[in-house]
Amino acid sequence: MATATPQHQTFTALKGDFGYTSVMQAPKVVKVVVSTGVGKSNKDKKRLELIVDRLTRITGQAPAPRAAKKAIANFKSRTGDIVGYQVSLRGARAKAFLDKLIHIVFPRTKDFRGISPKAIDEMGNITIGMKEHIVFPETADEDSKDIFGIAVTIVTTAKNKKEAEAYLRYLGLPLREATDAKDSK
Repeated sequence: MATATPQHQTFTALKGDFGYTSVMQAPKVVKVVVSTGVGKSNKDKKRLELIVDRLTRITGQAPAPRAAKKAIANFKSRTGDIVGYQVSLRGARAKAFLDKLIHIVFPRTKDFRGISPKAIDEMGNITIGMKEHIVFPETADEDSKDIFGIAVTIVTTAKNKKEAEAYLRYLGLPLREATDAKDSK
């Protein structure tokens, strides 16, 4: 007998709650986007190289630079200046990254109490911000002066917030329980 695919397992687990009639209706992860801003260090070549190196180590893929779309005098940025880096992971790399995030990174995060379900948007995606990149095992031996934050966006095919929350819980993402009326909205 053939083993069930992850999509079929998701279908089986969630079909009672959402009335799926086909395996193709079950949500799945489209991509995982890992990004960071460079802040004031957009002129510091060594810092930019460090950020590129760390993102490459963390994701296993070279990040793409993101340029400023318009000049902002208060931030001393001009159109075209590098303001961040981004990596889009799909397929097996996305699955491996999510597995590492759930089973290694979150348990290593200091004072981690779970992710608020409010982080899920109406289109079924979630963005998780982390203040320190050194919670990833590839960068644990770092100098504390070169720490930067990372945002991880998980893009799913879920049709709404409720379906996305059920799917992300099924994947093992440590979402907090809605403790009050504000958290469940």
